[in-house]
Amino acid sequence: MNIGFIGLGIMGTPMALHLVNAGHKLFVHTRSQVPEAIQAAGGVRCDNAAAVAREAEVIFTMVPDTPDVETVLFSENGVAQGLSKGKVVVDMSSISPMATKDFAKKINALGCDYVDAPVSGGEVGAKAGSLTIMCGGEEAVFERVRPLLELMGKNITLVGGNGDGQTTKVANQIIVALNIAAVSEALVFASKAGADPAKVRQALMGGFAASRILEVHGERMIKRTFNPGFRIRLHQKDLNLALQGAKELGVGLPQTASASQLMGACAANGMADLDHSALVKALELMANHEVAKG
Repeated sequence: MNIGFIGLGIMGTPMALHLVNAGHKLFVHTRSQVPEAIQAAGGVRCDNAAAVAREAEVIFTMVPDTPDVETVLFSENGVAQGLSKGKVVVDMSSISPMATKDFAKKINALGCDYVDAPVSGGEVGAKAGSLTIMCGGEEAVFERVRPLLELMGKNITLVGGNGDGQTTKVANQIIVALNIAAVSEALVFASKAGADPAKVRQALMGGFAASRILEVHGERMIKRTFNPGFRIRLHQKDLNLALQGAKELGVGLPQTASASQLMGACAANGMADLDHSALVKALELMANHEVAKG
């Protein structure tokens, strides 16, 4: 199959590699230079998104935020300019559910189909092809692209119509942020009380407090390895989507707001491009104490 992929960042590059390594013909466009690994695997660079859409049957997008998706799809030389009837656009970015519904309607009006398919699992999951993929769209269209999604992920769910995949991703980001905050508070507390945070984490991993966040990000906090798998600035964006949506729905999300403030404190202190596990640094500043020395 001829496949398009737009957005070859930390996540997009390994995801696209899974597609081309499975034997599909890959047409790509990205704001920066096309990674050598994509070129070596046979990926074809296109000058713009419209050129990708002209060549491909299914076009994947994986860019940072809602305005980026809108630009990729509908600007001059955007995807919409290169579409013809029967093609499918699959947006794997994490963006606004309401905007997603609008984007889908515009793509449908061109005689094409749209699936929102945001992911969870970070860079590790992208490289391993084990991402969780949360989808919104028509079932027949979902089944058409599912074999491609299965090259990139393991837990793939059609939640409902367009926008429902993005709603699920926002919910995911709420849970992840609150878990990071909880692990951060626990380890700062334990460390300042004089306990060995590594042994505290080991003990907690055997009890009801065990979680993937405690396992992976707790270790990052102790080892001080905050190189980005998922950047604070991107998680901030996702929490803003949650808070904006909550305002529209009349829903209170007090813990989400608190986690957003902690990430904002990190960003204000020059840490926006660290991994989101670096949220612990905001609490360390408040305590004047680091969980562990790097």
